[in-house]
Amino acid sequence: MKKIIITGGAGFIGSAVIRQLLAESDHFVINVDKLTYAGNLESLAEISDSPRYCFEQVDICDAAALRAVFAKHAPDGVMHLAAESHVDRSISGPGEFIQANIVGTFNVLQAAREYWDALPETKKSLFRFHHVSTDEVYGSLGKTGCFTEQTAYQPNSPYSASKAASDHLVRAWHHTFGLPVVTTNCSNNYGPYHFPEKLIPLMILNALSGKPLPIYGKGDNIRDWLYVDDHARALRLVFEQGKIGATYNIGGHNEKTNLEVVHTLCDVLDELRPQAQSYRGLISFVQDRPGHDLRYAINASKIERELGWKPQETFASGIRKTVQWYLDNSAWVSHVVSGEYQQWLQQHYKNRGNL
Repeated sequence: MKKIIITGGAGFIGSAVIRQLLAESDHFVINVDKLTYAGNLESLAEISDSPRYCFEQVDICDAAALRAVFAKHAPDGVMHLAAESHVDRSISGPGEFIQANIVGTFNVLQAAREYWDALPETKKSLFRFHHVSTDEVYGSLGKTGCFTEQTAYQPNSPYSASKAASDHLVRAWHHTFGLPVVTTNCSNNYGPYHFPEKLIPLMILNALSGKPLPIYGKGDNIRDWLYVDDHARALRLVFEQGKIGATYNIGGHNEKTNLEVVHTLCDVLDELRPQAQSYRGLISFVQDRPGHDLRYAINASKIERELGWKPQETFASGIRKTVQWYLDNSAWVSHVVSGEYQQWLQQHYKNRGNL
């Protein structure tokens, strides 16, 4: 049994990791989360009473509070997922992304390093710091090719630039101070408990409400889609078995244009929640996002070769599970979609306008 600090554990991916760890391992989890608009403890309701779970409401930009968490819980490792993650928000307000993703990561690294330095050698050799990042740090691909662990960084948005900076900090803390780190860069996640500012949950909820389904540009931007539970399994493998100092790319092998994604969602909704006319009739096209990367695609052969991980869900099976979850969990949705979020979303798409 290990004690693991998971930053951002009330978020979409972090909560999936925690649910898996408590269901499928003997590990003890300390969830460190600020609880921003996208952090939701209801996503952890099923495990909140576990004796192997503890929640600490701490902002990673608060260095003193982080040090106190390490001193109190004496962890055997850290999985660092806390981050501001929405590209559109990073365009309208980049300052929060610099603070959370760069300064926050620096604080977590420093707290971990100070704690690790003081450990006895037997525990020191077993400790590891797992930094969870994104494929967006690599920039944009053309019509062919895939991102590998050797792809040069070319971030194009304030979000991806802040994540690239955090990746470099983690690398530097390993090479300069010896902190035992592993890093993962993943493709676009989707699945249950996803905050509805991202494409897939936004389209599902808009469709169910009879609202327009706004798609940037012509909908021809391509992403590689990864079901969140598959990602959580990969993160656990890397944390437990990954090579110190290594980076692993995690992808779902599911390249789809945004328009293909929305068409698929509409077709599944037509089957599971039919209406008089197809949900495809709600699709609208809006002004493209500034600097919108054309295509992302992950080569995940390294993690498959070295750790034996493969995604279990196809895009078709994962999307069906996702749509069904939102249909079955309207209470969760109504609680997370706050007035503040609705106001931001309305203004954002008003600024984009109809093409």
